[in-house]
Amino acid sequence: MTTKASSWPPLEIAYQGEWLAGIDEVGRGPLVGSVVAAAVILNPAVPIDGLTDSKKLSARKREALDGEIRQKALAFCVAEASAAEVDALNIYHATHLAMRRAIDGLTPAAEYVLVDGNRLPGHALPGQAVVKGDLRHSAIAAASILAKVARDAQMVALDQRYPEYGFARHKGYPTTAHLLALDAHGPLLEHRKSFAPVKRQLALL
Repeated sequence: MTTKASSWPPLEIAYQGEWLAGIDEVGRGPLVGSVVAAAVILNPAVPIDGLTDSKKLSARKREALDGEIRQKALAFCVAEASAAEVDALNIYHATHLAMRRAIDGLTPAAEYVLVDGNRLPGHALPGQAVVKGDLRHSAIAAASILAKVARDAQMVALDQRYPEYGFARHKGYPTTAHLLALDAHGPLLEHRKSFAPVKRQLALL
Protein backbone atom coordinates (compact mmCIF):
# COMPACT_ATOMS: atom_id res chain seq x y z
CA MET A 1 0.00 0.00 0.00
CA THR A 2 1.34 3.43 -0.95
CA THR A 3 -0.14 6.85 -0.48
CA LYS A 4 0.46 9.74 -2.83
CA ALA A 5 0.76 13.27 -1.52
CA SER A 6 -2.56 14.24 -3.12
CA SER A 7 -4.53 11.64 -1.15
CA TRP A 8 -3.64 12.63 2.42
CA PRO A 9 -6.75 12.97 4.61
CA PRO A 10 -7.72 16.46 5.78
CA LEU A 11 -5.70 17.65 8.76
CA GLU A 12 -6.23 21.05 10.33
CA ILE A 13 -2.82 22.59 11.06
CA ALA A 14 -2.34 25.86 12.92
CA TYR A 15 0.60 26.85 10.73
CA GLN A 16 0.71 27.67 7.02
CA GLY A 17 4.40 28.43 6.49
CA GLU A 18 7.10 26.45 4.72
CA TRP A 19 9.19 25.34 7.71
CA LEU A 20 6.94 22.65 9.11
CA ALA A 21 8.74 19.52 10.33
CA GLY A 22 7.25 16.06 10.67
CA ILE A 23 8.60 14.02 13.58
CA ASP A 24 8.40 10.27 14.20
CA GLU A 25 10.32 7.58 16.06
CA VAL A 26 11.16 3.90 15.75
CA GLY A 27 12.29 1.53 18.46
CA ARG A 28 10.13 1.87 21.55
CA GLY A 29 9.42 -1.84 21.81
CA PRO A 30 12.77 -3.56 21.17
CA LEU A 31 14.87 -4.99 23.97
CA VAL A 32 18.12 -3.72 22.52
CA GLY A 33 19.67 -0.60 21.04
CA SER A 34 18.69 3.03 20.68
CA VAL A 35 15.32 4.59 20.10
CA VAL A 36 15.68 6.54 16.85
CA ALA A 37 13.76 9.67 15.83
CA ALA A 38 13.73 11.67 12.62
CA ALA A 39 12.59 15.16 11.70
CA VAL A 40 11.85 16.13 8.10
CA ILE A 41 10.89 19.39 6.42
CA LEU A 42 9.59 18.48 2.98
CA ASN A 43 9.75 20.79 -0.03
CA PRO A 44 6.15 21.42 -1.18
CA ALA A 45 7.47 22.24 -4.64
CA VAL A 46 9.05 18.78 -4.96
CA PRO A 47 6.48 16.19 -3.84
CA ILE A 48 7.49 12.60 -3.16
CA ASP A 49 5.08 9.86 -4.20
CA GLY A 50 4.67 6.73 -2.12
CA LEU A 51 5.09 8.18 1.35
CA THR A 52 3.19 6.36 4.09
CA ASP A 53 3.74 4.68 7.44
CA SER A 54 7.13 2.96 7.16
CA LYS A 55 5.69 -0.31 8.52
CA LYS A 56 3.45 -0.58 5.45
CA LEU A 57 6.41 -0.54 3.06
CA SER A 58 8.83 -3.26 2.03
CA ALA A 59 12.46 -2.82 3.06
CA ARG A 60 13.41 -2.13 -0.57
CA LYS A 61 10.74 0.56 -0.95
CA ARG A 62 11.70 2.17 2.38
CA GLU A 63 15.35 2.35 1.34
CA ALA A 64 14.46 3.88 -2.03
CA LEU A 65 12.24 6.48 -0.37
CA ASP A 66 14.93 7.16 2.25
CA GLY A 67 17.30 8.22 -0.51
CA GLU A 68 14.63 10.31 -2.23
CA ILE A 69 13.68 12.08 1.01
CA ARG A 70 17.30 12.90 1.75
CA GLN A 71 17.72 14.28 -1.76
CA LYS A 72 14.52 16.33 -1.99
CA ALA A 73 13.72 17.50 1.55
CA LEU A 74 14.47 21.07 2.61
CA ALA A 75 15.97 19.67 5.82
CA PHE A 76 16.16 16.40 7.72
CA CYS A 77 17.87 15.00 10.81
CA VAL A 78 18.04 11.54 12.34
CA ALA A 79 18.87 11.38 16.06
CA GLU A 80 18.65 8.85 18.87
CA ALA A 81 18.66 8.15 22.57
CA SER A 82 20.92 5.28 23.58
CA ALA A 83 19.97 2.10 25.42
CA ALA A 84 21.68 3.56 28.50
CA GLU A 85 19.51 6.68 28.22
CA VAL A 86 16.42 4.50 27.84
CA ASP A 87 17.37 2.75 31.09
CA ALA A 88 18.10 6.02 32.89
CA LEU A 89 15.07 7.99 31.71
CA ASN A 90 12.52 5.29 30.74
CA ILE A 91 11.42 4.69 27.16
CA TYR A 92 8.80 7.47 27.14
CA HIS A 93 11.23 10.22 28.14
CA ALA A 94 14.07 8.78 26.03
CA THR A 95 11.81 8.83 22.97
CA HIS A 96 11.04 12.50 23.54
CA LEU A 97 14.75 13.20 24.03
CA ALA A 98 15.52 11.62 20.64
CA MET A 99 12.74 13.68 19.05
CA ARG A 100 14.07 16.93 20.54
CA ARG A 101 17.55 16.08 19.27
CA ALA A 102 16.16 15.48 15.78
CA ILE A 103 14.31 18.81 15.81
CA ASP A 104 17.41 20.63 17.05
CA GLY A 105 19.50 19.05 14.28
CA LEU A 106 17.45 20.54 11.43
CA THR A 107 19.24 23.05 9.21
CA PRO A 108 17.45 25.29 8.33
CA ALA A 109 15.48 25.15 11.57
CA ALA A 110 11.78 24.33 11.76
CA GLU A 111 9.16 26.85 12.87
CA TYR A 112 6.44 24.32 13.71
CA VAL A 113 6.38 20.58 14.38
CA LEU A 114 3.88 17.81 13.70
CA VAL A 115 4.62 14.83 15.93
CA ASP A 116 3.28 11.33 15.48
CA GLY A 117 1.37 10.26 18.58
CA ASN A 118 -0.68 11.96 21.26
CA ARG A 119 1.99 14.01 23.05
CA LEU A 120 4.48 16.68 22.02
CA PRO A 121 8.09 16.00 23.07
CA GLY A 122 8.54 19.10 25.20
CA HIS A 123 10.38 21.19 22.62
CA ALA A 124 10.22 25.00 22.69
CA LEU A 125 8.79 25.13 19.16
CA PRO A 126 5.03 25.27 18.72
CA GLY A 127 3.37 22.24 17.22
CA GLN A 128 0.73 19.58 17.49
CA ALA A 129 0.58 15.86 18.11
CA VAL A 130 -1.21 13.80 15.48
CA VAL A 131 -2.48 10.32 16.29
CA LYS A 132 -1.58 7.95 13.43
CA GLY A 133 0.25 10.90 11.96
CA ASP A 134 2.36 8.77 9.60
CA LEU A 135 -0.89 8.00 7.76
CA ARG A 136 -2.17 11.60 7.92
CA HIS A 137 0.72 13.85 6.88
CA SER A 138 3.52 13.36 4.39
CA ALA A 139 6.24 14.96 6.54
CA ILE A 140 5.52 12.59 9.44
CA ALA A 141 5.49 9.64 7.04
CA ALA A 142 8.86 10.76 5.67
CA ALA A 143 10.24 10.97 9.21
CA SER A 144 8.97 7.46 9.97
CA ILE A 145 10.82 6.13 6.94
CA LEU A 146 14.14 7.80 7.80
CA ALA A 147 13.93 6.59 11.40
CA LYS A 148 13.03 3.02 10.41
CA VAL A 149 15.79 2.71 7.81
CA ALA A 150 18.37 4.12 10.25
CA ARG A 151 17.40 1.84 13.13
CA ASP A 152 17.18 -1.25 10.91
CA ALA A 153 20.71 -0.51 9.69
CA GLN A 154 21.88 -0.38 13.32
CA MET A 155 20.34 -3.80 13.94
CA VAL A 156 21.99 -5.26 10.83
CA ALA A 157 25.34 -3.92 12.06
CA LEU A 158 24.72 -5.44 15.50
CA ASP A 159 23.81 -8.72 13.85
CA GLN A 160 27.20 -8.79 12.15
CA ARG A 161 28.87 -8.52 15.56
CA TYR A 162 26.56 -10.98 17.31
CA PRO A 163 25.00 -13.27 14.69
CA GLU A 164 23.74 -15.73 17.30
CA TYR A 165 21.05 -13.24 18.40
CA GLY A 166 19.36 -12.82 15.01
CA PHE A 167 19.08 -9.03 15.15
CA ALA A 168 18.89 -8.66 11.36
CA ARG A 169 15.67 -10.68 11.38
CA HIS A 170 13.76 -9.48 14.45
CA LYS A 171 15.35 -6.01 14.75
CA GLY A 172 15.60 -6.36 18.52
CA TYR A 173 11.90 -6.89 19.20
CA PRO A 174 11.00 -9.53 21.82
CA THR A 175 10.22 -12.34 19.40
CA THR A 176 10.46 -15.97 20.46
CA ALA A 177 13.79 -16.26 18.64
CA HIS A 178 15.20 -13.22 20.44
CA LEU A 179 14.02 -14.43 23.86
CA LEU A 180 15.55 -17.86 23.25
CA ALA A 181 18.86 -16.25 22.23
CA LEU A 182 18.74 -14.08 25.33
CA ASP A 183 18.23 -17.20 27.47
CA ALA A 184 21.06 -19.03 25.74
CA HIS A 185 23.66 -16.29 25.49
CA GLY A 186 22.68 -13.68 28.08
CA PRO A 187 22.27 -9.91 27.66
CA LEU A 188 24.72 -7.76 25.72
CA LEU A 189 25.89 -4.29 26.72
CA GLU A 190 23.51 -3.01 24.04
CA HIS A 191 20.45 -4.57 25.68
CA ARG A 192 18.05 -2.35 27.64
CA LYS A 193 18.55 -3.47 31.22
CA SER A 194 15.31 -1.92 32.44
CA PHE A 195 13.15 -4.02 30.10
CA ALA A 196 11.63 -7.03 31.87
CA PRO A 197 13.06 -9.94 29.81
CA VAL A 198 16.57 -8.49 30.06
CA LYS A 199 16.14 -7.64 33.74
CA ARG A 200 15.12 -11.25 34.44
CA GLN A 201 18.23 -12.59 32.70
CA LEU A 202 20.51 -10.19 34.58
CA ALA A 203 18.99 -11.36 37.87
CA LEU A 204 20.12 -14.91 37.04
CA LEU A 205 23.76 -13.92 36.61
